[in-house]
Amino acid sequence: MGRNNYQFYLSGATVLARERLDLENSLRYAVDRRQLVLYYQPKWDFHLRAITGAEALIRWNHPQFGLLSPARFIPIAEDSGLILPLGEWVLREAVREIGQLHRRGFPGLRVAVNLSGRQFHQSDLVDLVHNILSQDGFDSTCLELELTESILMHHTEDNIATLKGFKTMGLRLAIDDFGTGYSSMSYLQRFPVDVLKIDRSFVMHLPASTSSAAIVDAIVTLGHGLQLDVVAEGVETMEQLAFLQAHGCDEGQGFHFGHPLPLEEFRKLLHQDRVRAVAAGGSPAE
Repeated sequence: MGRNNYQFYLSGATVLARERLDLENSLRYAVDRRQLVLYYQPKWDFHLRAITGAEALIRWNHPQFGLLSPARFIPIAEDSGLILPLGEWVLREAVREIGQLHRRGFPGLRVAVNLSGRQFHQSDLVDLVHNILSQDGFDSTCLELELTESILMHHTEDNIATLKGFKTMGLRLAIDDFGTGYSSMSYLQRFPVDVLKIDRSFVMHLPASTSSAAIVDAIVTLGHGLQLDVVAEGVETMEQLAFLQAHGCDEGQGFHFGHPLPLEEFRKLLHQDRVRAVAAGGSPAE
C-alpha cells in the first residue's frame, strides 16, 4: 500500500479468506469422498402439459457446513481450476442418473447441464462428452448443454467448431440467461443452438410490468422466428404461467413446477405427474 500510511485490520476479511481457503482445500477431495450430489429441477412443457426434462444442479454435502448451494463453491472452483474435474463429474453423473430413469420407465426424459467458460474451452471437450455418452449408452438427443452469451462471444470460430461437434452427436444446445448479456443478435444466425432461456429477471415481474412483458414477448417471437424453443426460468406463480402460455412460450422452469430435488424424489415427482396426466385423459409424456 506504499509508505507513510496505515490500514485498519479487518478480522471479518480474515475469517472469509480462511473459510474460502478451507472450502477450496476440501473441494479438491469432495468427488473422491462422495460429498457431491445432483439435484434436478423439473422443466414443464406447456404444450404437452407434462414434465419432459430437468436441469441438473450440483450440491455439496460439506461435513462442516452442511448442504451448500453452487453459489458458495462454484466461484472458488472457477478461480482454482477445480471447475474442470467438477464439470466432468456433473456430466457423468447426470448421464448416469437420468439413464437410470430412462430404464425405469421414463424414456426420452431430457437433462440440461450447465457448462462454464473454462469447460467449454477445453480442447478435448467434444471427445470427452462423446466418451461419456458412449460408455453409458445414453441417448444423445436427451442431453442439453447450457451456455451463457458471454461464453459464446469470445473465440467465435473455435466456438462454432465446438458447437458443430456437439450437433453432430445430436445434442441440444441452449443459450442460458438470454437477454442479460451482449445485445448483438448476429451470433444467433451463426451458432447452431436449439433453445433460448429467458432469464428469471424478466419473468419475476410478469404480468404487471409492461417492460418485462414486452421483452418476454419479443424473445419468444425472436426464438420462434429462428425455429428455436423458448424456455422461461423462474416461473413461480399461476399469473406468470398464464402469461407465458398465452404468449407461446414452449417450456417453463421454476418453483411453480417444482424445487430442485435429489434423484429419487425427482423420480417420484415424475410418477405423480404421469398419474395426473393419465387421470386427466392424456397420455404419459415420453
